[in-house]
Amino acid sequence: MARRARPGGAGTGRRDRRRGAVVTPPDFHHARPGTPADAWTTALAARELPALSLPTARDRLVVAGAHPDDETLGAGGLIRTAAAAGWRVEVVTATAGEGSHPHSPTHPPQRLAAARRAELRAAISVLAPEATVRCLDLPDGGVAAHESDVVAALVRIIGTDGDDVLLCAPWRGDGHPDHEAVARAAAIAASRTGAQLLEYPVWLWHWGGADDLPWDEAVRLPLDAATLGVKRDAIAAHASQVRPLSDRTGDEVLLDGDLLAHFDRDEVFVAPTGPTEDDALDLVHRDRRDPWQVDSFYERRKRALTLASLPREHYGRVLEVGCSVGALAVDLAGRCDTLLALDSSETAVDLARTRTADLDHVDVRGARVPGDWPEGRFDLVSISEVGYFLSPRELDEVIARARAALTDDGHLLLCHWRHQPVGWPLAGPAVHAAFLATGAPVLVEHHEPDFLLHVLGRPA
Repeated sequence: MARRARPGGAGTGRRDRRRGAVVTPPDFHHARPGTPADAWTTALAARELPALSLPTARDRLVVAGAHPDDETLGAGGLIRTAAAAGWRVEVVTATAGEGSHPHSPTHPPQRLAAARRAELRAAISVLAPEATVRCLDLPDGGVAAHESDVVAALVRIIGTDGDDVLLCAPWRGDGHPDHEAVARAAAIAASRTGAQLLEYPVWLWHWGGADDLPWDEAVRLPLDAATLGVKRDAIAAHASQVRPLSDRTGDEVLLDGDLLAHFDRDEVFVAPTGPTEDDALDLVHRDRRDPWQVDSFYERRKRALTLASLPREHYGRVLEVGCSVGALAVDLAGRCDTLLALDSSETAVDLARTRTADLDHVDVRGARVPGDWPEGRFDLVSISEVGYFLSPRELDEVIARARAALTDDGHLLLCHWRHQPVGWPLAGPAVHAAFLATGAPVLVEHHEPDFLLHVLGRPA
């Protein structure tokens, strides 16, 4: 938490990804008077927030922070509660917090970073002795430029078991750019893995008032006296923030009693209900009109093998999920009566429509599966190079929908890169293994070092 000032300030617009509104971030400083803790206590007491209880279907807690102490202040009670319940607890901080005292005469950034990493380990050992602690060592104050690195790290930590994970991160409206960058990354990681997401405010309590908290999404974690006592001990372990580094100018205390009072009560979290905007694939297509190099020999050969693997020369109705720029759609169009091609990227849809403009029997639509799965049945369903851009839960639903959408003698075409996409929990072999686990008859199977191809029949 401990930042000298909020970079940016009034007049700088940012977009709230959940609500689509452009809002102005607050201009605040840790040393300026903020909202008194008593004002928040009164506001919280006036509302009966739903009580947060640990979900019984999960047994892992992953807590992300922007700087050492964020997680202790905002979610220390949750960490303690989860550890006491036998959960596996993992804590990751994006930065080492080396920028908290930019004018310190005694602690240059490297020394302060080492001290704060050690303080983080000490604090977490108080809250959850068996917890693992990681520091990504991204630049303090510059996390927004490394947001994709945070996404990749969180996805890697969560893995393919997102249904077991409660992911807790700073609130997306907290007002500090590092906090909000970690928050956005956590929301994307939760979407990609299927983890349940909670967000904890930190700076909001200092700069905000009752109108600034989304009460309709807020939940409260009651903390008993013993848990509050442990949390106080953990906060005290962040010595560089709660005590002066020295008596010299530039080494002043950052978290004084007024600030700390905001965290000496029940914890409040935001449980977001709206969809998370994940525009990574659209950005890929916007940055490069041919992001997958569809005219390279590798891609042309792969498409030729794909077409040669189809057991029938001609199909009636075909569905292609994940058409990208439309290269495979053009090839499939020559083997069917009608083709419905889908992609979640608006840019990709525009490019695919241009590529297939002279093919009247091809319909290219923007859609994100499984939610936008089309009506009707198909003689061929192609799912190529898109399965690993789904969460494990979404993949299960896509498998079910694809099976149900096949005609009685329909075929399912799968082709995926074998390697692990950075920032996504699944790789091609895992995608194919999930389809094969349904017991569908394997009609064609082709393995290469870089890609895997299957054609499956409809399961009995």
